[in-house]
Amino acid sequence: MAIPSTPALRGQRDGIGFATHAADMAAVWDASAKDPRPLSLSALPVTPVVGAICPHDDYLYAGRVYREILPALTARTVIVVGVFHAYARSGFRDRIVFDSHAHWRTPDGEIPVSDLRAEWQAHWRPTDWSVEDEMHDAEHSVEAIVYWLRHRHPAREIVPILVPGMSLLRLLSLADGAAEALAGVMSARGLALGSDVAIVISADAVHYGPDFGHCPFGEGGIDAYRAAVDADLDLLRTSIAGTVDSSRIAALYETFVDPQQPDRYRLTWCGRFSIPFGMALLDGLHRRLGNAMTRALPIAYATSVGLPQLSVRGDLGLTAPASLYHFVGHPAVAFTSA
Repeated sequence: MAIPSTPALRGQRDGIGFATHAADMAAVWDASAKDPRPLSLSALPVTPVVGAICPHDDYLYAGRVYREILPALTARTVIVVGVFHAYARSGFRDRIVFDSHAHWRTPDGEIPVSDLRAEWQAHWRPTDWSVEDEMHDAEHSVEAIVYWLRHRHPAREIVPILVPGMSLLRLLSLADGAAEALAGVMSARGLALGSDVAIVISADAVHYGPDFGHCPFGEGGIDAYRAAVDADLDLLRTSIAGTVDSSRIAALYETFVDPQQPDRYRLTWCGRFSIPFGMALLDGLHRRLGNAMTRALPIAYATSVGLPQLSVRGDLGLTAPASLYHFVGHPAVAFTSA
């Protein structure tokens, strides 16, 4: 941990790629609004945004894409569905991971964990989830988004969760149980999806290059880069965009991983489990809360080499190199009530 946690306060895992001080976060916020912009896939919807897919790469690489999507969220309480990168090494799978901290540290001050967490847990099968602070301390995919959510929103609160590896059947079962429990709590409290509660799914897109073990178009270079970007854009426009239902979720899952061996990537999007789970959770909430269907709308896309780095330094840096032989995609997707 760059900044260690305490029993009550979750610290900061990555002190290089993400801002640690308010001045750095403000500089990233300002720089991320300037040209050049990410590739625009659609205008933000005029209807309330109930959820999003957002990257978690270094701010200097991906800051413009965070800025394209996260300000569209207006809900006070945001459930952040994180990637559990190290689940295979830890041997943990098949359950959603909560933390127990009362607050998370951010560059702009502490952000509280909503008391919605405890009530959600109380109504959700205990065999479906676990509380593991050490696992949250080892993961960076939630904090990356939380800092943007807190910036300029001091009253905001969060519920962080991690999604490890699991079969499609187990994933859909967990999401269904999670949606049933959460919908009951939201209904009892009079909370609406979008205006009161929203869901952000943490996920970077393709990780391309020999270091990532993913080179379907050759080891790298401009032709491989263009082909990989085209494949990402096709996935966003055809596999993710549209009405969210179980068949779309299953197809996405099978695009990302081998369903017979879920630990084996087919496509190196690190949101291979967080995206299907988050979409299934949104779908389940909509069906139970009477909000019709969930619709996915791709908003923007960039890569770690497609745009210049943000002209911000301070204490910010890069956690990995980027080149045409080692690059990462950055997707932004909005979810609305159809």
